[in-house]
Amino acid sequence: MGKGVKAAVIGGVFAVMVGGAGYGAYNIVNALDGDGGGTGGVAARKSGPPGEDEVKETTAAFFAAWEQGEPATAASYTDNDAAAERLLTAFGDDAHITDVKITPAAARGTTVPYRVRAKVSYGGKSAPLDYRSELRVVRGLTTGRALVDWQPSVVHPELERDDTLVTEESASPPIRAVGRDGSELTKGKYPSLGPILDGLREKYGEKAGGTPGVELVVRHAGDSAADTPLLTLAKGKAGELRTTISPRAQAAAEKAVKRFPQSSVVAVKPSTGEVLAVANHRTDGFNAAFEGEVAPGSTMKIITAAMLIDNGVTSMNGPAPCPDTAVWQSQTFKNLTGMRPDENATLADSFLRSCNTAFIKLIDEKPLTDASLSQEAERRFGLGRDDWKTGVRSFDGSVPAAGGPDRAAGAIGQGQVQMSPLNMASVTATAITGTFRQPYLVPPELDGRRLARAEGLRAGTAAQLKQMMRLTATRGTAMAAMRGLGGDIGAKTGSAEVDGNAKSDSWFTGFRDDVAAAAMTEQGGRGGDAAGPIVAAVLRTGG
Repeated sequence: MGKGVKAAVIGGVFAVMVGGAGYGAYNIVNALDGDGGGTGGVAARKSGPPGEDEVKETTAAFFAAWEQGEPATAASYTDNDAAAERLLTAFGDDAHITDVKITPAAARGTTVPYRVRAKVSYGGKSAPLDYRSELRVVRGLTTGRALVDWQPSVVHPELERDDTLVTEESASPPIRAVGRDGSELTKGKYPSLGPILDGLREKYGEKAGGTPGVELVVRHAGDSAADTPLLTLAKGKAGELRTTISPRAQAAAEKAVKRFPQSSVVAVKPSTGEVLAVANHRTDGFNAAFEGEVAPGSTMKIITAAMLIDNGVTSMNGPAPCPDTAVWQSQTFKNLTGMRPDENATLADSFLRSCNTAFIKLIDEKPLTDASLSQEAERRFGLGRDDWKTGVRSFDGSVPAAGGPDRAAGAIGQGQVQMSPLNMASVTATAITGTFRQPYLVPPELDGRRLARAEGLRAGTAAQLKQMMRLTATRGTAMAAMRGLGGDIGAKTGSAEVDGNAKSDSWFTGFRDDVAAAAMTEQGGRGGDAAGPIVAAVLRTGG
């Protein structure tokens, strides 16, 4: 939507000092202390949680001032009057919301749910607004007053830090996004596509041939996130936008990620690079499937194995001993608990068991250097060059050249290596076909963008990688997750340790015929425990 409207940003203390010209010194000092402004002077200081009467009195006063369109007065009953006044002012001035009626429900301790009914009017158009939210009453740290704990969600549940509310004619016409079978893709049917559909609308609304309408939207801070529509006052004409999404695969992905919190999955078609499904189940609404930047764990061994084969260090049936530990430049690396050592292991053996020490012991073999893994990722797999053009925001992966302990850690998907599920689905697609085809969600013909290119793999390297992934799916660490899948299947498991987390992130990537998928679950444990079942569920649909 258009960026010309003066936005009321939900700020912090700095906004008080810059924009608080209407306040006295008392209000400024209290805002700095987190106690908000005050219209009634310094109250007798109290301590402990606010009582029932205090909760009732504070919320009644706050709601009354909000209803009457008095933002400064309403803000004085919060613990951040500067931020509250700015957003409550925008509620009327920029969002053009009037006739506000707030109906509180029974309090749950210090938490008060409520319903807001109002009217939004702009350019001769109007529509009713009806939503529910809740607030919490807290004790002011310095004054002891009972105050509304200020959060943007107090004004509307869709608002987060630094968001604003704006009503205007939309800069981007609406779109009717359709999948590869021509059926419509909606947020209602595919909830995790919401942010992606908003992004597609912002980027392709005009190219799709629609006309704009009038909307109330959440405007997010910065230029990275598209506006989130809340209410349509006047419908525009939607232009049709064709995507590569397979509704069948998308439905399976949506259902699969719901099984595990903080999960993301992507499926691609290796023969073309088309994205078949993308789903996230996260509390923050972040599209981690495309934009995540985290360590991929042992799924990275696909690229490391390719590097070893391409540089003549070993081969699928060549030696890759798996000792209990491996020391690299004074740092000791271990295998997963319970893995027995195997000094006679081949690369295929160590790959299917996901033996860390085998890969670490091979990375100092000639002609390998600190840059070898980075070069393999960039030249062969198209990663880390910041040139992917998927149609929406996405991360291209990062495998920087690294020395010291990070060189060893990178070989097993730790250290400085960062990936998203999109990146790892692409890695699998390249590994089994030998050809890098940049993933894309919207056909490049729509806007003439040039897709990224890379050399891809030698036929012999690809054949060995594919066979090792087959063995991993049928005899190795991915066997349980992939059990029951027919066709040509293969996989690689991974778990990535993250500082401060009790459990490792669960990673899994696999293929079935002409579908490749990758998933990640934060603190999901081993790859086959959480991410594995998600990938298997998507592969089961056949794309």
